[in-house]
Amino acid sequence: METTADHQVVWIPIPGGICLFGDRQRRVKVPDLEWTATPLTCVQTGQLGGALPLTGIVQAQAARLAADLGGRLPRSSEWEWAAAGPSRRLYPWGDVDPGSARANLRGGPGQPTEVGAYPAGATPDGLLDMGGNCWEWTSSPTIGGGFVIRGGSYNSLQLYAQSTFLNAAPAELGSPGITVRVVRAA
Repeated sequence: METTADHQVVWIPIPGGICLFGDRQRRVKVPDLEWTATPLTCVQTGQLGGALPLTGIVQAQAARLAADLGGRLPRSSEWEWAAAGPSRRLYPWGDVDPGSARANLRGGPGQPTEVGAYPAGATPDGLLDMGGNCWEWTSSPTIGGGFVIRGGSYNSLQLYAQSTFLNAAPAELGSPGITVRVVRAA
C-alpha cells in the first residue's frame, strides 16, 4: 500500500487464476482481489513510526485492521499467487537473487525499513515488500493454533523470501518482524 502524500491506502487489482500452490503444486482457485500495495504503515493506522510497517500486532489484531479497511487477510494460497504469479516466479520480482536492491533481508539494515524502500523488489503488478522487510500474517490456520506467515523479514535468509516459502507463527505473537497486508474483493 504505497502511500500518497495524505497517507491513503493504495489498492492494486490482481487478477485471479489457478495457483499451483506449494511444493506439491496443488491446484487452488484464487479470486480476483485488490491488494494493498504495501503492508499497512504506522501512520496509516494512527501509530507513531511514519512509513514503517505496522508490527507488534497479533493475528487477531491484523484481521480486525483488515476488516476495518473493508477487507480481510489473504489466504496463504492467495498470497503465493500474488507473489509468484501464473509463471511461478521464484521471488516476487522474478527469478534473480534478492541482492541489496530488492529486499531487506539478513545482512541488510537489521531492522524494518520504510515500506516501498526496495522498488526493484516489486512484483510485476506493483506490490511492494512481498519479499523481506517483515513477514505478513495470513488467514490460514496451522496445527496448534498458529497462522501461516509469508514473505520473510529483515532477519531472514534469502530462501525465506521465495514466493512459495511459508512459515508459521503463534496467533498471539506480536513480533517486530510481522506485519499486515490487506485484500478485498475486486
